[in-house]
Amino acid sequence: MSKKLSKILYLIVCFVFFLICDLYFSDMIVRDITRGYGFSNNILALNYVKNTGAAFSIMHDSREFLIILSVVVLVLLFNYIFRHAKSVSMKGVFFTSLLAAGIAGNLHERIVFGFVRDFFELKFVSFPVFNISDIYITIGVIALIILILINKTR
Repeated sequence: MSKKLSKILYLIVCFVFFLICDLYFSDMIVRDITRGYGFSNNILALNYVKNTGAAFSIMHDSREFLIILSVVVLVLLFNYIFRHAKSVSMKGVFFTSLLAAGIAGNLHERIVFGFVRDFFELKFVSFPVFNISDIYITIGVIALIILILINKTR
C-alpha cells in the first residue's frame, strides 16, 4: 500500500472514530443532564446551553452561514490532505482528522437541532460553556499550528 493511500485511510479512520465518539458521548451527556443528572465541583460543571452562534457565541443566530462555512472548511481540509498526503506527517493527518471531526460534530448539531449543544462549564474562570467538538477543534488547531511552526524552523 502506498504512503499516500495509507495516510488517506488513516485520516478517514481517525475522522470517523473521533466523530462517532463525539456524537455518542455528547448525546449521552445531554441526555443525562436533561434527565436531572448534575455534576459540579470547583473546576467543572455540567451546564446544558443551546448555542446558536459560533465560538464564544459570536455570530448569534447565523445558522445557515455557519453550516456553509463548516462545509467549506471540511472540503478544504480533506482536499489539502488528499492532494498533499505524501508531504503531510502522520501527526499532521491525525490532528487534521481531529479538527475535521470537531467541525463535523458541530455541523451535525447545527443541521439536526438548529443549534450546538454545549455542556462543559469551567468554574474556576469566566469562560463560555463548550462541548466535545470544541475540544477537538481547539486541540486540532493548536497542534497543527505547533507542527507548522516546528517545520518552519527546520
